[in-house]
Amino acid sequence: MSSPAWQKSSYCAQGNSCIHVAAPAPGAVGLTESGDPAGTVLRTTPAAWAALVRALKEGLPRD
Repeated sequence: MSSPAWQKSSYCAQGNSCIHVAAPAPGAVGLTESGDPAGTVLRTTPAAWAALVRALKEGLPRD
């Protein structure tokens, strides 16, 4: 089984506190923190990921 192809956020500079995103399996989106590559991977659905990205782009208030 191959490792997912992680992509770093385009908003990340050269630091170690960056979000990485990948599609580890069909119908899944994985998120991890670049400072701990062997750490926890948060998994969500593509629909939930798209909703989060859309909300962040629109600047919706946080609850």
